[in-house]
Amino acid sequence: MRYMNDGERGRGRGWVGEGRRRGFGFGPGFPFGPGGPGFPPPEFGRHGPRRGGRGSRQNVRQAILALLLERPMHGYEIIQELDARTNGIWRPSPGSVYPTLQLLEDEGLIEATAEGSRKSYQLTADGRPEAETAAQNPPWAQVGDDAMSQVQDFRDAAVGIMSALKQVGFTGTPEQRQKALAVLNETKRKLYAILADGE
Repeated sequence: MRYMNDGERGRGRGWVGEGRRRGFGFGPGFPFGPGGPGFPPPEFGRHGPRRGGRGSRQNVRQAILALLLERPMHGYEIIQELDARTNGIWRPSPGSVYPTLQLLEDEGLIEATAEGSRKSYQLTADGRPEAETAAQNPPWAQVGDDAMSQVQDFRDAAVGIMSALKQVGFTGTPEQRQKALAVLNETKRKLYAILADGE
């Protein structure tokens, strides 16, 4: 969604840009895919779950080993499994999973078997001891029930907000849409203020 700038408002152009063209729908990644509000692909870093790319390589390593102790998996399956086990809170990026798989393979802790266009990974005898240690307290176990419940609360709230925004966009007057935009901008400022207070 693109909000118009001051010049566009002065010319009376549409207030929601791409959102209007899509009928205020839920585009790719919204509300909870990469780049959406709530908990988009967090990874566990030094200060707990965090958004985005790199995260903690050590946690990815331990998670992969613990999963492969259960059964062989391919890379995308590992990503899906971690996403499912944390109710969407932690979905490591391919940029963190595949290099870690390659590193573990180079270290002789796992080995790859070709399955069509994919590689399936399994533990070697050398990798089993570290995998057993990782499985005693796997990274996904750090995500508690409270955190998972909060994710659902965020999702419900985001869907409700988008529903209200859709109604204002379609049926509201220009004045009502302008007020709605002011509310959105103020909400954004308050959310960033919450993050600033925690630093």
